[in-house]
Parts: sequence; C-alpha cells; structure tokens
Amino acid sequence: MTSPRAAPRTPAYQISRGAIGLWTLEGAISSLFLLAAAIVAAVLVPSAAPAPLRFAAAAAPYLAGAYAVIAVAIRPRLRYRVHRWEVTEESVFTLTGWLTQNWTIIPIARIQTVDINRGAMQRLFGLASVALLTASSKGTVEIVHLDAGLAGAVAPDLAHRAAAIRDEAT
Repeated sequence: MTSPRAAPRTPAYQISRGAIGLWTLEGAISSLFLLAAAIVAAVLVPSAAPAPLRFAAAAAPYLAGAYAVIAVAIRPRLRYRVHRWEVTEESVFTLTGWLTQNWTIIPIARIQTVDINRGAMQRLFGLASVALLTASSKGTVEIVHLDAGLAGAVAPDLAHRAAAIRDEAT
C-alpha cells in the first residue's frame, strides 16, 4: 500500500497568473503566423483549381480564426486552471496539460540537479521555471511559470534538501 503523502491528489499551488498572459501572447503569435499562411493559401489558389482545393483554401482563414479564438481566449485559461505544483517533505508534485493531463511525483531523493530557467517571454511576465533533473527515464521535470521570486526561493531549497538526503544515504 502506498504512503498517504504520495497518494494521487491535486497539488496544492497554482502557477503564477502571469502564465495566462504568456500563453495568450504565445497563442496570438502562432495564430498570426497561421492566419497569414491561410490567407496566402487562399489568395494563391487559382480559380481554375479543383473545387475541393478552392473550398479548402477559402475555408483556411476561417479555420485559422477559430484556432486563434481557442489559442488566445480559451486555452490559456484552461491551462492555468489545471497547472499546479507542490513540494512536500518527501516529494515534488506537478500537474500539467489541458487536453491531456500529466501528473508527476518526484521523490526528493531522486533529484540530481535543480535549475531555474527564464526564457525571454517568461522574463516579460516576471516568470521562471524550476527544472528538476532526476535519475529516472523521464529525465527533467519542470515546475513551469512560477513567479520569478518564488522560483528563486524554491530551487535552492529543493537543491539543499536533495543534497541533505544524499548525504544521509552515504
């Protein structure tokens, strides 16, 4: 039987609300590229092309617009509602995804290195991710889009705790 502390449950903490802005901006950028490609395809398809091709080219900008609505207005908020994390005495819990959800438990004892990552867009929103390299086939697990100050506190704490556990084992 598993320990109650490691039992599957929703992690306690949400990521930073700034993640919504980051994901909205990422969705807007990808939507603009997709919409531009759809418009180019609609313009370049000759009127003598077969009817299915003309229909697809004419529908492409509308489909790109529908994608934009999902990517900008819906997906960021759904992702924010799902993404959660928690650090307990024994483990790190993460829950990510929006269509497919991925729940991960990392025992503190398995953490080998702890990194803080801040991409250019994350810096715009004051965010950072804590990357945990483990001794498993999964490799690196990230606690994404935390407030940069919080990430700066969580990462050294996890590194210190992982080192202390390794020292006890030797």
